[in-house]
Formats: sequence, C-alpha cells, structure tokens
Amino acid sequence: MLSKTYTKYIQSLHHKKSRDAEHCFIAEGNKVVLELLHSKHFICEQLLGREEWMKEHEPEIRRFYKGPLQVIEPSDLEKISALSTPNNVLGIFRKSDPVKPVLQDRLVLALDTIQDPGNLGTIIRIADWFNIKDIICSENCVEQYNPKVVQSTMGSLSRVNVTYTNLAQLIQEHAAIPTYAAALHGTALQQLPRLTSGILIVGNESKGISEEVLQLAKEKITIPRFGAAESLNAAVATGIILSHLVKN
Repeated sequence: MLSKTYTKYIQSLHHKKSRDAEHCFIAEGNKVVLELLHSKHFICEQLLGREEWMKEHEPEIRRFYKGPLQVIEPSDLEKISALSTPNNVLGIFRKSDPVKPVLQDRLVLALDTIQDPGNLGTIIRIADWFNIKDIICSENCVEQYNPKVVQSTMGSLSRVNVTYTNLAQLIQEHAAIPTYAAALHGTALQQLPRLTSGILIVGNESKGISEEVLQLAKEKITIPRFGAAESLNAAVATGIILSHLVKN
C-alpha cells in the first residue's frame, strides 16, 4: 500500500507548479511508459504498477531501468492516476534539460498558443511520424509535461525535441529562414513544392496565429476548403499540411 505522503506527492505532479518544483512528470500506460524507458531520453525515478503487468514486463524493463519497481493494488493506482480510467502502470520521470532546436536545413514546427493538451500531444506524435525533430512552442502554449500531453504523444515525446520561446523574436532573429503560416487564406497546399527546410507555423485552436507572428511569416498557406466547416482542429491541420509538404 502506498503511504499517504507518497500518494500526495504523485498526485501533486498532476499540476504544473509541482512538476516545475520537482523537475519530474508522470507517464501512464504500457506503450507510453515503455517507449520512454527505451529511449533513455528521460531518467525514470520510479515505476508503479499492477503485479501481473510487472511480472510480464520485468525482463524488458530491466534492460533499460535498474531502479525500484513497486507493485500496487488497482485501488491505489486509481488514486494516483491522472486518467479517468487508470492503466496498468505509472512511471515518474525526470524532465530532460532543454536542447536548443536546429533550424538550419530542416523543417521545423512552430506552435502559437496551442492550449489544448490533447492537441499538443497529438501534434508531437504527428511530428514524430513525419520525422520532424524540433517543435518550437510559444511561451503561452500548454506545457509538454502536462499528463494529457504526455499520454497523447504515445511515447513520441522521447523522439521530438520540444522547446518554448518568443516566436516573434525567434522569427526576427532567423529572418533568412523561410516561414510558412497556416491560415484560412493563402497559397493552397497543392501549389507548394515539397519542403526540406523552413519553419511551419500553426496557430491556436480557435483564434489561429497571433497577428504579430502572422505578419512576420514570409508566406501564408492554406488547406483548401470544399465544405462548410469553419475551421480545422490544429492537430488535424498539422497532419494534412505535413503530408503535403514533407519531402522523403
């Protein structure tokens, strides 16, 4: 049985203030936890899970992690989980130190005020699919270590470098790099060549890209609309755009 103190500590990691103070975050579920362990990108502090899951996966776990394994009852897992339906395992990982993104000679994603955790997590997963190595978020984007973001990445967080900065300042400092802003009006995707470099900017779920950042973009691009929908989900739009622009 988990102590009340340790239970409260794990529950505190559901909140950004505690994650910042402890420099740790939680990950849940078979795939997410195992992917993070395999990557060696994040240091695992503790694994807690159901007995049958621990027995089944211990040989694989021990290839990458030598620390404590704590078997807990489903009722205890439910108390510490950030999910509405708890999975079999929860891991506590240390945050990785920020790595400066590489902007030259590669395609990079820039996200402006993405606030929905599911959207950010899915965009990270999409970036991984298309081999986008860097995502640069505006300072008011949702945090990458939010439990819902981590869950939505399905492990891709270990392969995509996510950093936070002032996007307008970044674009101004790298004026020689082509910038493409996803907007409702602009050059249709089908008219653009495949890209090997540049910064693709995707905006907020409801408001789009901020005016300051939009004005700095060298080219506005759009997904042609044939129906009556007002807009596209940010993650869906990102996937469509990358499928057209990424060069093999």
